[in-house]
Amino acid sequence: MTHKPQIKIPATYMRGGTSKGVFFRLKDLPDACQSPGEARDKLLLRVIGSPDPYQKQVDGMGGATSSTSKTVILAEPTQPDHDVDYLFGQVSIDKPFVDWSGNCGNLTAAVGAFAINGGFVAKDRIPENGTCTVRIWQANIKKTIVAHVPITNGEVQETGDFELDGVTFPAAEVQVEFMDPADGEGSMFPTGNLVDDLEVPGEGTLKATMINAGIPTIFVNAEDIGYKGTELQDDINSDPKALARFETIRAHGAVKMGLIQNIEEAANRQHTPKVAFVAKPSDYVSSSGKNIRAGDVDVLVRALSMGKLHHAMMGTAAVAIATASAVPGTLVNLAAGGGDRTHVTFGHPSGTLRVGAEAKAVDGQWTATKAIMSRSARVLMEGWVRVPGDSF
Repeated sequence: MTHKPQIKIPATYMRGGTSKGVFFRLKDLPDACQSPGEARDKLLLRVIGSPDPYQKQVDGMGGATSSTSKTVILAEPTQPDHDVDYLFGQVSIDKPFVDWSGNCGNLTAAVGAFAINGGFVAKDRIPENGTCTVRIWQANIKKTIVAHVPITNGEVQETGDFELDGVTFPAAEVQVEFMDPADGEGSMFPTGNLVDDLEVPGEGTLKATMINAGIPTIFVNAEDIGYKGTELQDDINSDPKALARFETIRAHGAVKMGLIQNIEEAANRQHTPKVAFVAKPSDYVSSSGKNIRAGDVDVLVRALSMGKLHHAMMGTAAVAIATASAVPGTLVNLAAGGGDRTHVTFGHPSGTLRVGAEAKAVDGQWTATKAIMSRSARVLMEGWVRVPGDSF
C-alpha cells in the first residue's frame, strides 16, 4: 500500500444564520495543524473539498457556495473575560487557499451554541432555563462578540418558531451583539470620507462608501451600475461579465481602502472586502416567492461574497449595512432616506432583515459602538470528518 489511509478528526457540522460550516476544537486538530500555516490550510481545503475545478466540492463537506465553504476553529480564550476564541477560515472553492482576513457573522450564532456544548462556558454560567451569554473573542479581527443563546433544561435550545429569511425552517432565536464592530485598525472610514469618487477602469468614476464595520465593505449605488437593487442571484451570477465588473470594482476599492497595495493582490483576498449595491425601496419578489413591498424595508441591498451574489446577506455585511445607515451622508443612509437612525430593515434576495446599530462622531471621526441582530443556529451532524492522511 503506497497511500496513507484516512484519518478521522472530531468535528461538528453546523448551520449558523444563512451559512453552514465544519467546526473544530483546536486541540482536536492534528499536531501539525494546531498552528497557523500550510499544514492547517491544506487540511481545511481537503475537508471542504477544495480546490475543485468542477466547483462542486463533491469530495468534501463544502456546498460549492461562499455560504457553505466555511470552517471554524474554537479554542480556549486568550483574552480575559471571554469564553472562547473563534477563528474563521473562508475556503476558496476553486483555488488552493483559505482566506483568514475576516469574520463570518452568520456562523457566530453557531459559535455560541458550540461553546456551550463543548465545555468552553463554565457550568455555573449556564442557567437551567433562560439565556446564556457567551463572550466570544473573534480572533480574525480581534473584536468581542456576545451571543445570547436560549437554554431549556440546561441544554442549548435549537428548535423554535423564529424565522430567518434565507433559511428554510424555523429555529430558536439567537441574539448576536457585535461590540465596537469597526474591523481592524484605523478609521471606520479608511479614506476619511463618507463618500468617495472611486475610479474603476471600464466603469468611470463611481460614488462609493467604503467602511470597516463588521467586515470591510464597498457600497455603490445600484443605478450607477445599471441595476435596480431588486436583482436575485441568477440575474448576477449567470452573467460572467457582471461578475467580472464587480470584481474589478472590489479590487480597486480594496486598494483605495488600503487593504492591498495593488489590484493583483485581490485574487488572493477573496473574502474581504465585500462589494454591495444599494437602492431606494421598491417592490420585488424574493427568491422564495415572497412578495416584498417597498413599505416593508428602508433600503435595498445586494452583496457579493467570494465572487458571487449572496443568496441572502452575510452577517458581517449586515453589520456594515446597519452601521453605514446610522451615519448621515453615506450612500446606504441616503438610499434609506437620510437622517439619524439606530436600526435599518433592508431587503435582500431572500427577503428582509432588521439590524440595529449605534454610531457616533468623536473628535470628527465616526465610530461604531455596537451592532445587534437576530440569527439562529443548529447542529446538523457531529462525529468525525475523514481526510487522507497525506493531505496536509
